[in-house]
Amino acid sequence: MTRLTYPTLSGLMASGFLVLSIYAGSRGFAHFDPALIWYAVACVVCAFAIAWRLTAWLQRPPTWRLFRSGLATLWRGDSAVEKTRHLFAKVQELYAAQHFIRKRRFSRWVAHMCISWGTMLAFALTFPLVFGWVHFESLASDPKVYDVLVFGFKVDRFHVQSLKAILMFNLLNLASVLLLIGVIMAGWRRWQDAGERATQTFSEDILPLIILFAVGATGLMLTVNARLMAGTGFATFAIIHMVCVIVLLLYLPFGKLLHVWQRSGHLMVSFFKKAHASDMACCRRCKREYAMKQQISDLKEVLENLGFNYRFVADNGLAVHYQDICPPCRRSLLALNQGASLGR
Repeated sequence: MTRLTYPTLSGLMASGFLVLSIYAGSRGFAHFDPALIWYAVACVVCAFAIAWRLTAWLQRPPTWRLFRSGLATLWRGDSAVEKTRHLFAKVQELYAAQHFIRKRRFSRWVAHMCISWGTMLAFALTFPLVFGWVHFESLASDPKVYDVLVFGFKVDRFHVQSLKAILMFNLLNLASVLLLIGVIMAGWRRWQDAGERATQTFSEDILPLIILFAVGATGLMLTVNARLMAGTGFATFAIIHMVCVIVLLLYLPFGKLLHVWQRSGHLMVSFFKKAHASDMACCRRCKREYAMKQQISDLKEVLENLGFNYRFVADNGLAVHYQDICPPCRRSLLALNQGASLGR
């Protein structure tokens, strides 16, 4: 009998947990809409694939080394309050504000914020409805008044003509508009920027934008069809939108968009960096600090375990490891050595 690998086991656990959550959250499928069954099936498959990919990614020696070191720092060093504060700060930086992108280019940051917040808002609204976790029931005494049930418990009530209802019913439209703005800005940058065109690939850079644009455009067309076209052909538009969303869910674990979940692993790395920030390694060439000593030591060990030998003898006769040289000096040495080989 073939033993299950860790990625397969984690995938089965993730998909099984999601199915149980749908069953429990919808009160035994009582609040589950059968018309949304294919959305739910795609989500279960997506959960399996994402868990499989992330586990396989974490099993890579460099990734596991950093993740394990970051996880170990959770049990020592700062107090629980300080660690919680650091965690929230990193979540705000990596997911909410995404300062690391703003440092590159402001227009790129705006596009990324529109895409990320548009998709997060859409997922936050759509998934609970698809899974039956959120359910609306009209009052028998007044069909225009709805109760909001979350996991079967009433949490709110609103009238269909109230401001709250208008906001709730148009949040998905807002998400679609944000998503389309971000995709158009990102597509324009990839079309105009010569550097981006030289390095981009269709499967990793263009295809995700096409899929996201299709999801946002078809989702917005559902509202346009219902309000401006009197619902003519609404079923066809709904099927097209469903297909686009399913394609997105099936693409998530295998394309560039997987980095959204990989970034959660960076949270552990941030604890590792914080714990060792005061112990920095200096470049053997320029004598400037460039990385943490513990990180460089871990990287050397991983490279040697993988069979790579980056040790060499410098001009002064001393043994040097390539990782003891900072990245700017590596580029300088590459240019100098190329020039020397050409007799310059």
